[in-house]
Amino acid sequence: MSRTFDCTDQAGRAGAIAEAATAIRRGDLVVLPTDTVYGIGADAFSPNAVRRLLDAKGRGRDVPVPVLVGSWRTVNGLVDTLSDTAKDLIAAFWPGALTLVLRQGAGLTWDLGDARGTVAVRMPLHPVAIELLAETGPLAVSSANRHGAEPALTMNEAQSQLGSSVAVYLDGGPAADRTPSTIVDLTGPAPVVLREGAIPAARLAEVVPGLG
Repeated sequence: MSRTFDCTDQAGRAGAIAEAATAIRRGDLVVLPTDTVYGIGADAFSPNAVRRLLDAKGRGRDVPVPVLVGSWRTVNGLVDTLSDTAKDLIAAFWPGALTLVLRQGAGLTWDLGDARGTVAVRMPLHPVAIELLAETGPLAVSSANRHGAEPALTMNEAQSQLGSSVAVYLDGGPAADRTPSTIVDLTGPAPVVLREGAIPAARLAEVVPGLG
């Protein structure tokens, strides 16, 4: 049975985060607010949990699940190398709505879908998400909606789509809009904007000239 928690109430938020972290550790799914839309999260290092996430969304392995981290330092343990370009973009836009596609570390045994040796990683600018990530470590997080439906802007919208497939719903209040994060691919010889979202390409180019 799903449980819901009001994380807009500071007094009860610590208990809510603890319940969500416990759910993650036992392989269950959690809905959490982010600085873009609501997300559905699972233990990034549990293939079974990630599979449950994909099943809950009705989505296949062909669209790998991104990873959220609670600190930029965490990325060093997840990727092969962190280029100067990646470091510059992280310094400028994290925490925030920028997702970086990087080569994953050779020793990682996770299964996020058909990622072909890459990982899409982001540090969100939302206190509830950051507090949860501090307890759980990296989470596999996708938008909290059924495949093909609009991403959820509220906990209730997420609950109406995902129902009892999620163990814990964290309510952080309504999201500002449905604008997703901007995605930059850094796995090739030159950085490429795969999706222009909340951060315009022009702002990225101020940090990495020619990126756009």
